[in-house]
Amino acid sequence: MSTKTPITVARGDGIGPEIMDATLKILDAAGAQLDIEEIEIGEAVYKSGVANGIADSSWDSLNRTKIFLKAPITTPQGGGFKSLNVTIRKQCSLFANVRPCVAYAPYVETHHPEMDLVIVRENEEDLYGGIEYRQSQDVTAALKIITRPGCERIVRYAFEYTRANGRKKLTCMTKDNIMKITDGLFHNIFDEIGAEYKDIEQEHMIVDIGTAKVAAHPEMFDVIVTLNLYGDIISDVAAEVTGSVGLGGSSNIGSDFAMFEAVHGSAPDIAGQGIANPSGLVLGAIQMLVHIGQGDVGAKVHNAWLKTIEDGIHTGDIYRSKEDGGVSKEKVGTADFSAAVIERLGQTPSTLKTVDYSSAPPGGIKLPELKSQPERTKVRVGVDIGINWGGTADELAGLMSDCLLPEHNLKLQMISNRGTKVWPDGKPGTFCADNWRLRFMAENDKEEVKTSQVLALMNNMNEAGFNFTKSVMLHNFDGEPGFTVAQGE
Repeated sequence: MSTKTPITVARGDGIGPEIMDATLKILDAAGAQLDIEEIEIGEAVYKSGVANGIADSSWDSLNRTKIFLKAPITTPQGGGFKSLNVTIRKQCSLFANVRPCVAYAPYVETHHPEMDLVIVRENEEDLYGGIEYRQSQDVTAALKIITRPGCERIVRYAFEYTRANGRKKLTCMTKDNIMKITDGLFHNIFDEIGAEYKDIEQEHMIVDIGTAKVAAHPEMFDVIVTLNLYGDIISDVAAEVTGSVGLGGSSNIGSDFAMFEAVHGSAPDIAGQGIANPSGLVLGAIQMLVHIGQGDVGAKVHNAWLKTIEDGIHTGDIYRSKEDGGVSKEKVGTADFSAAVIERLGQTPSTLKTVDYSSAPPGGIKLPELKSQPERTKVRVGVDIGINWGGTADELAGLMSDCLLPEHNLKLQMISNRGTKVWPDGKPGTFCADNWRLRFMAENDKEEVKTSQVLALMNNMNEAGFNFTKSVMLHNFDGEPGFTVAQGE
């Protein structure tokens, strides 16, 4: 008898319990060898006073099994509630989010019957760090964090995934024409690592036009790798273009931990009605089976699911009768759909492409160790200081002359508001909010700016009554600026 693989299961919120029940019935009927531990997460846990939606005892299970099959959950809006999805991804270092997006024409209505692409999304960094501030009465800010190791892991994973799955092209999407340092790093690393994969066609696209192309011409793409926020948006666009977001499954992969789920949310408006489509979670569970080395069972379930779709057994979200120009034959609820899949276990589709996972590596793709980087010469050359201010830029610049002393080795180079230069030579039509950024650079660029000099300047500004919101040290790395200029500078 095969050894059962321990996994943790959470039934979630809204339609979660219904679609999880349907999914587990299919897996059991297909012969999946699973030792299931159930935990409770989500809305009920939030309401019990656990702000992150998961109790410590549940973490004990996850740390034991390191495999998580999760139904959708509801995250309360506003307040101090954090997304549990993001929390788990970050605390378990699930750096890669993999979302296959496939059209099932003519059985699921779509304008793009040839669509078959995979989105590999960086899963831990970017704006999803959730680091936000209210800097003034009128201004809020979020911090976008992109690291070299984070970029290297996801880009390497995307290349290895493309090769392991017999795909031919990898497209990188960024917005590095605007975010030249953060997105620029991602693009540069894509080019660096891409040099090792000459067997794979490679391209880069700016994310806005790239997303438009996914919506209008998805057949152009094979595998896409991108940053966290862009990947979230693109994958939902792509899932919708296939015909239904409800058919999207998702895997979240780390070095020794993995989570599998549906792309869609908890849909509380239809919870308890027995009409939800379990397909997204079923397809996520298939990815799980492949990952844990039960690819034969995964293929069995996947082919039965394809045969069910092909036979026109459809839930209401994708049902389209012959009279309406569709090919659906029977409209079913959650339980009857899962029963139809179980009835077809062992069968394969006639028109849709049969699935075979026999060559998939058990335990998922293994990445090499990150390469060490040469140490760069880092020199502090200035400081950006943010303040609240109710006057004009010219008035603000004039007041700085009383705060700057020769021993500070600093000069006021620029004042910006909302990222746009407003001093010197600002344009009168520039709208200004109540939070300003003052850039002070070394008076003598031959000398490094010391922390004590910055603190002395800030002390003078504080005594002059200025209200600080933020300060950031500015550095050069091997002589190259590690910061951007303001718009218009």
